[in-house]
Amino acid sequence: MGSIQLPETPPITPPSGIMGQNGFSTPLFAQKPNILYIMADQLAAPLLKMYNKDSQIKTPNLDKLAEKAVVFDSAYCPSPLCAPSRMALISGQHISKIGAYDNACSINSDVPTYAHYMRAEGYETILAGKMHFIGDQLHGYENRLTADIYPGDYGWAVNWDEPDRRLEWYHNSSSILQAGPCVRTNQLDYDEEVLHKSKQWLYDYAREPSDKRPFCLTVSFTHPHDPYAIEEKYWDMYEDVDIQLPKVTLKPEDHDAHSKRLRYVSELEGHEFTDEQIKRARRAYYGAVSYIDDNVGELLDVLRKCGLEDNTIIVFSGDHGDMIGERGLWYKMSYFENSVRVPLVISAPKQFYPHHVSQNVSTVDLLPTFVDLIGSQLMPSLPMDGLSLMPHLYGQGGHDTAFAEYMGEGTIAPLMMIRRGPWKYIICPADPPQLFNLVNDPLELENLATSTDPQTKQVFDAFEKEAHAKWDFKKITEDVLTCQRKRQFVWSALTQGRFESWDWRGSELDDGRNKFIRSTMPLDDLERKSRFPVHPDRVMPPTIGYEHMKAFNTTRGGPPQKKLMTNAQVSAPVHFR
Repeated sequence: MGSIQLPETPPITPPSGIMGQNGFSTPLFAQKPNILYIMADQLAAPLLKMYNKDSQIKTPNLDKLAEKAVVFDSAYCPSPLCAPSRMALISGQHISKIGAYDNACSINSDVPTYAHYMRAEGYETILAGKMHFIGDQLHGYENRLTADIYPGDYGWAVNWDEPDRRLEWYHNSSSILQAGPCVRTNQLDYDEEVLHKSKQWLYDYAREPSDKRPFCLTVSFTHPHDPYAIEEKYWDMYEDVDIQLPKVTLKPEDHDAHSKRLRYVSELEGHEFTDEQIKRARRAYYGAVSYIDDNVGELLDVLRKCGLEDNTIIVFSGDHGDMIGERGLWYKMSYFENSVRVPLVISAPKQFYPHHVSQNVSTVDLLPTFVDLIGSQLMPSLPMDGLSLMPHLYGQGGHDTAFAEYMGEGTIAPLMMIRRGPWKYIICPADPPQLFNLVNDPLELENLATSTDPQTKQVFDAFEKEAHAKWDFKKITEDVLTCQRKRQFVWSALTQGRFESWDWRGSELDDGRNKFIRSTMPLDDLERKSRFPVHPDRVMPPTIGYEHMKAFNTTRGGPPQKKLMTNAQVSAPVHFR
């Protein structure tokens, strides 16, 4: 049985900023590095080849990235649901602190995010894809390249006052029953827009003047999130693969209390899926992961071709996993490994030697890590739950604890997790506690919470003491109920009469008046973008800005802002390609 260091008192959230984590404030790079942060949605870490040599999923690009990166083997999401996990990730704070309880919670705009920290240090902060913001659609990002795929309003609020009610937007069995190849889904529509606009943004950035700001570009795809449907190219990749069935199957009566609720809210109860149905769903999921892998490869290829590779830190992670049929569960929302464990890869080969990190960490640790990577510091006296991963990146050890909180669909009370050493402890006031030793029991089949073994009982008692000191379950429950009731009332009112959407409406970056070739654009800017890299025989034109255009056209008697100079009127040729 694995050992655990038992603290006399629960760990205290470390002080932040100069008073706390200031050991890595010395700049690590000769110039500020760019950061490309790529996220996948609902990607189960235990299924990836970088973590599982027997994996059937084909991910050559991720495997190649992992070979030259620091790979975290035991990284966890701070909440096994999209929006709460992402809000904790971007803020470095757990969801009970910021009120991000479910997929329809808006966090305050004064909650600092890693985008705020990067922007304050002179970075251009750009978001492409999903972040599941409710209300404020930026939270520190300077701009977005796309809208979100899901609604940015209160329509998906959970309701603990009606625990037995299945809401129409909950997951259901159709994703499994209808799994297979497709021509198109709205998920594919979305991710192809995310990929295209991200690549285009990188191409544009590469052609900007040399004094441009460093960038922090977050590219967040929605695959391999269900529905389990993928285009034939990726479905056919697994034509000759005998898709593995789940390792663990349980009778309905053998499920723990939370899993029974999840089977109900996800409309899995009463269905006995055939092996063929399960294999088709898993095959489509595998194909969707390979699709994400291709997208990652395309982004990294653009970095290389544009000469941005050497000064760009690449981070890859996810918001949560997918049970994908294990234990008779699908989707996320639980603390079993497939649902709560996420990939986490950080690549900066010139700074950190490639290695694997075995300690337990969380994506809530990314904010302080980003701050350290750019040689900055956390703001003193502001709350921060995350811990910098820098010691791990340098192979010097580091913290070994991950906390998670869940108050989304399928819950009737706060559900919390502590992961430390070999242990995973789960507590909820409405359910019996759970304790697993993942070294001895990687499939989480033996709940040790009622063990009479003295050492195990000592571990369990220490976790119980720590959990009740860390979380005020009564207050958190009251806060969640109040938040749910307020949002339900406000949403019911907002849907009456004229409806005003909170979703992202685009920006000047996607304004047709500011794209491609336009009369109001300085010709030297257009020339600079016309070919990249510049051909060695190319003669660049003299700098002719918009003011010069205006003056020139005015002397010719034309309207100062409407008449274009022709190529013949420019002393050097302009090649628009």
